[in-house]
Amino acid sequence: MEPTAVAATVDMSFWGLFLQAGLFVKLIMFGLFAASVTVWAVWVAKSRQFKALHRKADDFEDIFWSGSHTLESFTRQVNPQQGDHPLASVFVVGQEEWNAASDDERRDGTALQRVRRMMDATARRELESIEAWLPMLATTGSVAPFVGLLGTVWGIMTSFQHIGASKNTSLAVVAPGIAEALFATAIGLFAAIPAVVAYNRLTGSMGRYAARVETFIDEFLTVLERQSTRKTSPNKR
Repeated sequence: MEPTAVAATVDMSFWGLFLQAGLFVKLIMFGLFAASVTVWAVWVAKSRQFKALHRKADDFEDIFWSGSHTLESFTRQVNPQQGDHPLASVFVVGQEEWNAASDDERRDGTALQRVRRMMDATARRELESIEAWLPMLATTGSVAPFVGLLGTVWGIMTSFQHIGASKNTSLAVVAPGIAEALFATAIGLFAAIPAVVAYNRLTGSMGRYAARVETFIDEFLTVLERQSTRKTSPNKR
């Protein structure tokens, strides 16, 4: 077959390169494409989640620091099972632990230490839940280029075998096989680049929200400590 005839039978479109690749390379391409779709889905979902978390935190803190409620009445209005609202869960756990403490424990600081431990533990549990899927982004960003390179190496090896069998080294024969192989690397980069960007942006958002929760814990404990020092009711600020 003439080189021009070979070139005419080769489909150089993305779909054509996928269909003409070997089974192993096809599996790699399909896996990388699925990873890329997952990366974008996680990025969009997590971005929306963090926006919602900050909005709820703003509403929560506005009401909490408005002074229009006592701690006891405010506790009754907050749902401690709100898994998407860590500030509410942290507050309820801390307030319940404080209410369960005796006057002596409040005076000697034992109650405050226990409240901090409970609030810290609750915050860690809530933040770990929010952090779900972020490790997947880091893994995809690190591994996807190498998986794509594996597909490229395998495809090039297969192409060389075909070249050796046909004993034809013309560009029309070599180019399609090389293009198929390099397509795997391209898909790997297409999955890895947004994964790295998404991971960096989302971990930044995660860090800012975690700092916000920690700041709230410190401020809430200061309120409790002030109450204990003044020897007033624990349900009034």
